[in-house]
Amino acid sequence: MSKLFARFLKDESGATAIEYGLIAALVAVAIIAGAGLMGARLGTLFTNIANRLNVTVPTS
Repeated sequence: MSKLFARFLKDESGATAIEYGLIAALVAVAIIAGAGLMGARLGTLFTNIANRLNVTVPTS
């Protein structure tokens, strides 16, 4: 029984899987945050472009 317990304590495959899961979660959060910021900036940019296109040009 003690050999089984010692082998269980030495096994790090579960810890490695958890570490990879945490890294993947952090990468996903960074991508989501970056996409949100970029989406807001693009929305503002396209709104500004649309407003400039809608300005009437006086004719002489």
